[in-house]
Amino acid sequence: MNDKNTLLRNLPSVDRLLNEPAMRDLADCIPQAMRAEAARQTVAALRSEFLAGTSPDLSAAVIAARAAALARAKAAPALRRVLNLTGTLLHTNLGRAPLAPAAIESIDAVSRGYSNLEFDLESGERGHRYSHVEELLRHLSGAEAATVVNNNAGAVLLALTALAKGKEAIVSRGEMIEIGGAFRVPEVMAAGGVILREVGTTNKTHLRDYVEAIGEETGLLLKVHTSNYRIVGFTASVSAAEMVELGRERGIPVMEDLGSGMLIDLSSFGLPREPTVAEAVAAGIDVVTFSGDKLLGGPQAGIIVGRRDAVEKIRRHPMARALRSDKLTLTALETTLRLYLDPRRALADIPVLRMLAVPEEELKKRCLRLRRSLRTACGERLQTSVVPENSTVGGGALPLTELPGYALALTAAGLSADALAARLRTGDPPVVGRIREDRLLLNPRTLSGEEEKDLIRAVSAALTSE
Repeated sequence: MNDKNTLLRNLPSVDRLLNEPAMRDLADCIPQAMRAEAARQTVAALRSEFLAGTSPDLSAAVIAARAAALARAKAAPALRRVLNLTGTLLHTNLGRAPLAPAAIESIDAVSRGYSNLEFDLESGERGHRYSHVEELLRHLSGAEAATVVNNNAGAVLLALTALAKGKEAIVSRGEMIEIGGAFRVPEVMAAGGVILREVGTTNKTHLRDYVEAIGEETGLLLKVHTSNYRIVGFTASVSAAEMVELGRERGIPVMEDLGSGMLIDLSSFGLPREPTVAEAVAAGIDVVTFSGDKLLGGPQAGIIVGRRDAVEKIRRHPMARALRSDKLTLTALETTLRLYLDPRRALADIPVLRMLAVPEEELKKRCLRLRRSLRTACGERLQTSVVPENSTVGGGALPLTELPGYALALTAAGLSADALAARLRTGDPPVVGRIREDRLLLNPRTLSGEEEKDLIRAVSAALTSE
């Protein structure tokens, strides 16, 4: 025990650690307070490890190197670029849609200085922040007016509140969806002061159900596209056109939440037919809401298009300011929307659309190319094989769709699949894959060509890290 106490008393002080070469080398890039805190935490951790019965190296140089690694980790940005090899294109936890290069360039340009966010350059008067995207949205959707908020849940909340607060909104039971983070349509309606009037059954709702539910308190007919699940089998639902006709007869506005809004039809890629925003507008829906960062392939945003009087009412609501988008979101959205003016360019330049279209054989070629590179970089430390593996769209879009392809299966000598996955997640850049049958699968559908070298380096580093 005396020996233990002596060793603990001889642990180097924080000041001594800060003067060790490993810590001194960080003086120009990491603040003194952060280096000192890393040193204190390292000494405390070593003390706990020692008292728990382990025998860590207590030399000052080794401790300083460990503290320096901790200081570098603390100084690194918390939000970082990640290589997504999970096989899920719109991975919500990994930021959903990557932006097109043109959108990234526009963010860089606008963020470097001032901008005409709410300034009309022609008149010299105050302008409107949504004028930068409204004309594009009107052109692409056919709507009379448009506005944007920070996400689609905000768009739904704002539209419901502005159009039907204190009144009933009629919605089919089969469309009572829950989105990410356990947010549910009934709860969003309640938050907006809207009274839910549920009609039909889980699998079948008829037009007569809406007709019978309409009363003096009815303020809105709500249709919710089930973009993140499907009800199949013995089903029936009411079309947008039928709801619009009923709404016109009774003088009640009709709103549809499309969720993952699509501006172009992607069924030519073998994907299920989904309603486009333009089709919903053409059907006569008064207000249509959808996301910017799902299949549209832009930044996180909630987009609202529809009849001018309804959109103006939404835009004037006090809550609109609390939910408004910033200049970086708007410039990224504007640039993304401009790509859709030429659908061929959109398909070529918007990453999510390009990923959806990658042929199965191309994915196999990518896997074989990566396998050769990994053999060269890692040698016998890593066993690889190319296996069939489907991709999913994710992000609450096309829930039943599986995109056929291939993945690279990795097995590392002396490491479990979990341990290898953990090393890759904590590397630079972090790599996120998927474990199946005690192998780590890396699906390259979401990997760009310029990221392949980063992946090879990350895997090689993971096999040599302690």
